[in-house]
Amino acid sequence: QVQLVESGGGLVQPGGSLRLSCAASGIIFSIHTMGWFRQAPGKQRELVATIPSGGSTNYADSVKGRFTISRDNAKNTVYLQMNNLKPEDTATYYCNTVRGGLEFWGKGTLVTVSS
Repeated sequence: QVQLVESGGGLVQPGGSLRLSCAASGIIFSIHTMGWFRQAPGKQRELVATIPSGGSTNYADSVKGRFTISRDNAKNTVYLQMNNLKPEDTATYYCNTVRGGLEFWGKGTLVTVSS
């Protein structure tokens, strides 16, 4: 059974930073591409960043230069370091992976950027 558990969300002021974590189980973590998505109220879920088992990371244009995705295969955990946060980054952030052609999602962690 695949489980993805996000943590690290919260309230932060504009310009601040947060680091999200996603702990994975039920998969051979090291071989899977992991992704972070987000969904703001009233909007569709959108890709934030992905990190493959090897190779280049990928970012949405809106977060390039501010967010960094990384992974620790020994801990089965993927991270999202978010710097210089903006109010438009307010959303629920979800961890994602695909196994056997099926997509798996965590329950999400809420990030609110507000003064």
